[in-house]
Parts: sequence; C-alpha cells; structure tokens
Amino acid sequence: MMRVEIKPKLLRWAQERSGLDPAALAHRFPQLDTWERCESRPTLKQLESFAKATHTPVGYLFLQEPPVERIPIPDFRTVGNERVGRPSPDLLDAVYICQQRQEWYRDFARYEGEDPVPFVGAAHLNDDVEATAATIRRELGFDVEERRQMPTWTDALRRFIEQADRLGVLVMVSGVVGSNNRRKLDPHEFRGFALADRLAPLVFINGADTKAAQMFTLAHELAHIWLGLSAVSDAQASQVPEHEVERWCNRVAAELLVPLAVVRAEYEPRKPLGEEINRLARRFKVSTLVVLRRIHDVGGLTQDQFWRAYREELQRLRAMPAGSGGDFYLTLSARAGKRFARALVVSTLEGRSSFTEAFRLLGFKKMATFREVAHSLGIGI
Repeated sequence: MMRVEIKPKLLRWAQERSGLDPAALAHRFPQLDTWERCESRPTLKQLESFAKATHTPVGYLFLQEPPVERIPIPDFRTVGNERVGRPSPDLLDAVYICQQRQEWYRDFARYEGEDPVPFVGAAHLNDDVEATAATIRRELGFDVEERRQMPTWTDALRRFIEQADRLGVLVMVSGVVGSNNRRKLDPHEFRGFALADRLAPLVFINGADTKAAQMFTLAHELAHIWLGLSAVSDAQASQVPEHEVERWCNRVAAELLVPLAVVRAEYEPRKPLGEEINRLARRFKVSTLVVLRRIHDVGGLTQDQFWRAYREELQRLRAMPAGSGGDFYLTLSARAGKRFARALVVSTLEGRSSFTEAFRLLGFKKMATFREVAHSLGIGI
C-alpha cells in the first residue's frame, strides 16, 4: 500500500483554511495527529479523502510551503473598514465555478455571432450618480411603480433578475458552492461579485442573504458591470466604503432602487421613524437599512440620528429568525443563471457541447436532472 510523505504544516494549513471544527476533523481522520507528528504517513487514498473533506486541491498538499491564495478578481470587502483576510475555500470555489461558466458562455456567444453588450464599461467614476442610475433603470426596464405593486420581496427580486438576464447579464443566485448543499456560503464573508466582460457579463448573488439584501447586491454588482470592473463585494447601503469604486457603486445602487426624488416626495417626517422605514421598505422592496440611509441622504436624519437608528435597527434585524431562501433559489437554473443554463442546454441538445461538460458546468450527474432543468426553461426533450 503506497504511502505519501506530506509536510505537517501543509496538513495544518488545510485544516485552518477549511474553517472546519478540528475535533470533528480528527474524529473523521483518527490518524491525523500521527500524520502531523510524522509518526505515520497517509495512503494516497486517505490523503485524497482529507483533501476532499477540507475542500483543498490535493496537489496543494504536496507543495513545500502553504500557498498564498488570492481571489482572482479585485477584492473590495472590508470589515470595519479593514481588508478581509484569507478567503474561504467556499468563496474561492464560487468564483472559479463562475469563471468557468463565463468562459463557456463567451465562446458560445462568439459562435452565435452575438455583439458585445454596449453597457459594460459605459460608465465612469466621475459620472453623475443620479443620471447613471436613471440610465441603468431605463436599460433594464426597471419601474419603481411596478415594484410597488409586487406582493413580496421574492417577486420583486425575481423580476429584477429577469430584467438583468434579458438585457444580457448572466445572473447566478446561490447560497451554496455549486450544487453542494453541505457547503453553504456565508453572507458575512461576501454578498456577491461581478465578472465584467463585453460578451458575458456575470453577476453572482449570495443566495444565503435576505431577499432585501440581495436586491441591493444585484444593483451594486450591476453598477460594477456598468463600470466594466470585476470585483467581489460586501455591498451595504448603510456603509461608506473607503474605496472609491465601492462608494460610487453603493450610491448608484441606492439611487437605482430608491430614487431620492421619490423619497423626498413620499417620506413623512411627522410619523414615527420605525413606521416610516417599514412602510418605505415595503414600498421599494429593499431592506430597512437602505431606507434609513436614503432618509439620511434627503436630510431627514442627521449623521448622529442616522447611526443611532441604524444600530437599533441592525440589532432588531439580528434578533429576528432567519428566513427561508425559498424554492426559487434552490432550483438549478437559478443557481447557474437562466441565460447560461438555457444556452448550455440548447448547445448540448444540438450536439455542440457534450453532456459531460453540461453536467460539470451545471453541477449534477444525472440525465433526469438535465431533463428537469430543460423542462423548467421551456425546452422540450
């Protein structure tokens, strides 16, 4: 039985990187302690199992030193205005999966003779925020009054995604890595990211976040697409990021979702603040924190009043039980994005892509699931 020599620091690095409970990992691999002390060596099969359990590429474990992993796109996430540390394997793999899908769709678009979409890179940081938001709203067909009539945040978000998809943006919403329901994404680590491309612009939204938060994330990442700048973000309307790009994208997103002119006309300062933020949140289908920020932006709250109200509202929201993601966000077509899934299914049925490639990019292994996805997209087999 072949055994392999692995440096103990690589094993420890993989454990720390995974974020898994050390006791649970030790229970799963009883010899892990002896491997780390070099008293025994794992078999290749055992090492592969360990790599899979810690979501580590097995080749990394044969290196001389632990690698320094970086997200392959600009990272604008901050916590308390400080840069976030090492990215988790879940975040890295979510980005890699989307990059693979984007590469496939770019080739598909070229084959189909599709023209580059004109809005990628159409905006600049010195552009007027209100004018830019109005342009994005017009291009999307995003009607503030239409959103008012929608009964739920889920309906409003679904409509928002459909509008971006129709415009040519690959929108992918998932709360897990690929289709692995055991690898849940943490919205406290990241809320979304944008992969700018003239043929295959892509936005990923962390589906583990609330629907109201996802509305803002999609708007924020669309602003990144309009700038033509890829990035992973922790989009929050209440924050004023240090990075100029994030500040501009936050402002555009807030104006896109909650236009200042409408807030000025509809905000009733004589009413209790709690009632008003809840009413306006339902009206715009955004989070109460976004509404608080916009009330501050129109002069309804001073800086001190805003932060006091923000902290109180944040505490209230954290005390509330977490809501369900809803069946819509558990479907494969939503996870992979309807535009992408539709193109891949059609390409596969026409014989231009293999079923093996389709299964890999969509994240499943069964033909029955492929048929289910095709049916959900209105494609008969």
